[in-house]
Amino acid sequence: IERALALHKLIRLITLATAGHGYLNFMGNEFGHPEWVDFPREGNGWSYHYARRQWHLRDHPDLKYRFLAEFDQAMLALVRDHGFIARAMPEKCHAHCDNQTLAFRRANLVFLFNFNPVKSFADYPVDLPSGNYRHELDSDAVQFGGQHRIAPGQVFSTLPFGHGRSVVRVYLPARSAMVLRQLP
Repeated sequence: IERALALHKLIRLITLATAGHGYLNFMGNEFGHPEWVDFPREGNGWSYHYARRQWHLRDHPDLKYRFLAEFDQAMLALVRDHGFIARAMPEKCHAHCDNQTLAFRRANLVFLFNFNPVKSFADYPVDLPSGNYRHELDSDAVQFGGQHRIAPGQVFSTLPFGHGRSVVRVYLPARSAMVLRQLP
């Protein structure tokens, strides 16, 4: 379940972060339905019994639906607070197929993804414009059902990397994503 939640959050964040003009949010039982879904039809006597959404599952303390809902709220707050969808298109900073990592900028935000199912990367270099970057969102945070492998609120400073390039070095845990905000 933990791995599935992690991947689901990555998919949601990359979908939102690369959106052209909007984002269609999930509604209902996003992570799977606890029962089958059967819409009214002749074969079930036109019953609506299994065509319902069980909204109460989001707040059930023994289930993990709440983590996805909390992550959705944090992602939407990121859009509301920074307005990046309306301001800029994604600009690739880094992509490594073998490592399964991706980083791109959008407005003043940097989105970093590690889709690798088993490898975490310490001091992972990502080309960015010179400056300081504050940690804004982490899919691995405990409030989102993650393992809390990144300390929140960190500030990362770029380092010279030769030939006029600068990099920020970050810890990218397996199956996680983070968002950094460039500071003025």
